[in-house]
Amino acid sequence: PHMTVYDNMAFGLKMQKIAKEVIDERVNWAAQILGLREYLKRKPGALSGGQRQRVALGRAIVREAGVFLMDEPLSNLDAKLRVQMRAEISKLHQKLNTTMIYVTHDQTEAMTMATRIVIMKDGIVQQVGAPKTVYNQPANMFVAGFIGSPAMNFIRGTIDGDKFVTETLKLTIPEEKLAVLKTQGSLHKPIVMGIRPEDIHPDAQEENNISAKISVAELTGAEFVLYTTVGGHELVVRAGALNDYHAGENITIHFDMTKCHFFDAET
Repeated sequence: PHMTVYDNMAFGLKMQKIAKEVIDERVNWAAQILGLREYLKRKPGALSGGQRQRVALGRAIVREAGVFLMDEPLSNLDAKLRVQMRAEISKLHQKLNTTMIYVTHDQTEAMTMATRIVIMKDGIVQQVGAPKTVYNQPANMFVAGFIGSPAMNFIRGTIDGDKFVTETLKLTIPEEKLAVLKTQGSLHKPIVMGIRPEDIHPDAQEENNISAKISVAELTGAEFVLYTTVGGHELVVRAGALNDYHAGENITIHFDMTKCHFFDAET
């Protein structure tokens, strides 16, 4: 904290006894990339949280490493600054074209910044894949529940014929998904159906319509997040803001069963 931005960024190179001209060149290069040129003579106390975070990145960049390891670098920043720094780190990754291993518990950071995500639980890898793959084809319930906000809805039931059945629900399963379930030997066994809030629609279709009661309606601006009760099940629904929704209101919702996922209830 007692050193200037320049000295902070140059510190590691000085410890390696790198030539002063080389240090000056690397620090100015990194400062240019990070938008810190005009702050090089300032001390950290005179910088914003985002600027201090960029100084920390600069200390790593000047070393010209082939791999960067970032351990929750944005965890202490406020929400607005986290969004800004996510974009800045992504742009930095494109400019440097180096490998960045980024550790985070924030699934939004993982989804927006990564080219590949490794999802771990208790030190064990659950799934590795591109963000879109992990989102659309989760390997298990842990991954499905972790990736996505609001989280995926889970309903326990069984398969009876071409229907997913609980004590209060009966939903028709598309043929291609039913064929996979048959191959897996999942018929007449306890099973968990997962469906994301954006795949439950507040409108009526020819089938898979269910009556729901809204317990909480959250308007986020562009959409509503509806917390509903459906036949004893608590389900979250995302709906456009064209219509108004209110707590206590009864609505009809439609399950897009082409987007549902099925998981073994025992594993």
